[in-house]
Amino acid sequence: QVQLVESGGGLVQAGGSLRLSCAPSGSVFSINDMGWYRQAPGKQRDMVAVISSGGRTRYADSVKGRFTISRDNAKKTVYLQMNSLKPEDTAVYYCSGQIRRSWALQEYDYWGQGTQVTVSS
Repeated sequence: QVQLVESGGGLVQAGGSLRLSCAPSGSVFSINDMGWYRQAPGKQRDMVAVISSGGRTRYADSVKGRFTISRDNAKKTVYLQMNSLKPEDTAVYYCSGQIRRSWALQEYDYWGQGTQVTVSS
């Protein structure tokens, strides 16, 4: 069974930085798009940033210029560098990946369990 495992969340003051990481727990054949989403209490889950296997990136307008998504294809790991954090960035951050577990299987969307990011004012 494959799971995406996130790490790097925590509590930080406004203006500070955090780096999130996410990688699959088991062996996979390939990962296409990988991304980060977030969900604040009482709100829907929104896209933060997505990166293709070729390195093409998309960002939510609210994080452009502050957050950077990157990936290490050899390690099948995606990162989210978050700078100049604001209290409104407080949310549970979820990693996602379009994973193909073997060459014989089709691609499915997988999600991590989420990691809490709290930004104090």
